[in-house]
Amino acid sequence: MAGDNEVHEGASVKEILIEACRRNNTELLTETLEGKSEEEIAKLLNETTTVMGNHLYHEAASRGNYEIIDLLLDQPNFECDPVNRQEGDTPLHTAIRWINSEPPAQREFGSALVDMMLEAGSSTRIRNRARLTPSQLVDPSNAALRELIQRHEYANLNAGDFVEVSEPRAAAHGAVPAGKSAAVVRQEQQAEESDDDAEFSGSDDEERAEWERRRKERRARKG
Repeated sequence: MAGDNEVHEGASVKEILIEACRRNNTELLTETLEGKSEEEIAKLLNETTTVMGNHLYHEAASRGNYEIIDLLLDQPNFECDPVNRQEGDTPLHTAIRWINSEPPAQREFGSALVDMMLEAGSSTRIRNRARLTPSQLVDPSNAALRELIQRHEYANLNAGDFVEVSEPRAAAHGAVPAGKSAAVVRQEQQAEESDDDAEFSGSDDEERAEWERRRKERRARKG
């Protein structure tokens, strides 16, 4: 069995994966993972980091590399919300930083990238070291991206209104949703709790009503 640091043409497997993600080279990534088990692939993709503490997903997101991100998200047991060492950012934070640095002409493409990441399970509730969620990083002039993120948040909230009978039992045993680590789940829970005392920042009456409803529900759950 080949090890994580297997050398291929002068570079280790991890170094090749990092380069593939930086260059948006789906062919190189596929070739490098060929013949490996699902367990090996998940370990490589989720645990490979750069010297700066970025995961492969961060490296791709920091360059807006849509094709390689699409391929990463198709891999079994891929972690959607790894946190980097320097800023405590998830890849969604990183993608939004990239969009902010690009000219307005790139915003439509950036929104498509974020939409794909959200559909795959990226969380909008995790706060980085600066205590900012991904939506709080969005350039204020990029209303379309902010609205996209809000739509996903509301959709997830409404989906949560229909609870499977087996879910409380899973929660009681500390089960962690697929694609999320225990640390990520804790961060999301902390973010939700901190929102109880947050001030409403919108002006729309419908959003205000939704915010109040969510706040009352959280307080009721806490008893």
